[in-house]
Amino acid sequence: MSTPTPRPSVLFVCVHNAGRSQMAAAFLTHLAGDKVEVRSAGSAPADTVNPAVVEAMKEVGVDISAETPKVLTVEAVQASDVVITMGCGDTCPVFPGKRYLDWQLDDPAGQGVASVRPIRDEIEQRIRGLLVELDG
Repeated sequence: MSTPTPRPSVLFVCVHNAGRSQMAAAFLTHLAGDKVEVRSAGSAPADTVNPAVVEAMKEVGVDISAETPKVLTVEAVQASDVVITMGCGDTCPVFPGKRYLDWQLDDPAGQGVASVRPIRDEIEQRIRGLLVELDG
């Protein structure tokens, strides 16, 4: 009997955990199902997820209306294999042995749905690429 391979875990981090990291986490969960453990957090979380982000995700069939921004913890970073930062730079704790990626993406804060769509689509493409790497 073989031991099941542990699922890779990915943590998405942005400042407010109200836009980019929420979209990325939702796409990864949506596309990978239970094959990947997904977390998201913010270094200074907002009170709610950006309504334009919720609307833009709804357009592609992903409902994140029940999500709430979470504060970034050292434990979340330590428990993750891959940490993907989106504009939080130096505020993200760095631990040896983790894989770090920094995705330069426009911040959807204060933007309408029309401005959020291209950010959403770019995140979806990056998530699809990440899935290929994780399956590799």
